[in-house]
Amino acid sequence: MTRSTEGRTGTALAEGGPADGPMVRIEDLHRSYGTGAAAVHALRGVSFEIPRGELVALKGRSGSGKTTLLNLVGGLDAPDGGRITVGGTDLSELGEDGLLELRRDRIGFIFQSFGLIPILTAAENVGVPMRLRRTDAHEREERVALLLSLVGLGDHAQQRPGELSGGQQQRVAIARALANRPALLIADEPTGQLDAETGLAVMHLLRAVVRSEGVTVLVATHDPQLLGFADRVLELSDGHIVEHG
Repeated sequence: MTRSTEGRTGTALAEGGPADGPMVRIEDLHRSYGTGAAAVHALRGVSFEIPRGELVALKGRSGSGKTTLLNLVGGLDAPDGGRITVGGTDLSELGEDGLLELRRDRIGFIFQSFGLIPILTAAENVGVPMRLRRTDAHEREERVALLLSLVGLGDHAQQRPGELSGGQQQRVAIARALANRPALLIADEPTGQLDAETGLAVMHLLRAVVRSEGVTVLVATHDPQLLGFADRVLELSDGHIVEHG
């Protein structure tokens, strides 16, 4: 399934969509790779909803399709069939410009590898999304200071990634993901490169972010002890979703 370069530009996303509907609605989602007998069916009719303000964990064995599902919800990939609605907006109705606005303004991404720019300070890394949005410099500086304080790194603003621990780098990445006040955070194995104690601290932080910033979080994790932080747990198995309360 290919996306048109025309269509809605994402204005509805900027306005947040219907306030009383779910943040994410997935309906009969299919995604395969390859063709014929060699085809890999990552998702086979996946359906679920995520209410606003919840932290939902996605689990499943390696290769179960967790990253595929996150990429589809984040507008980084297109499904073979089915429907994805984020904040009341059907992603299939968005052209490339609309998808760009979606990823810039309404969704924050947190990756296992942190994804920080090595030559920039922590403060500069957090400010990158706001620069892309051409946010006023004074407003940007205030927001950066607030976010670094929120993640407990107010005193590390001028340090570069190489001068920070893995846990500190992931905290900077979380602050950066929150820069443009997204409605949805998508986190792909955010504790995968961290030790158990630091991983727990990061999950505590994500739990606190849900409360303080009012965001919805969809996080993929394979760590059983981190699932207790979630409001709900979804398991991907054989291309289908199984929900655990």
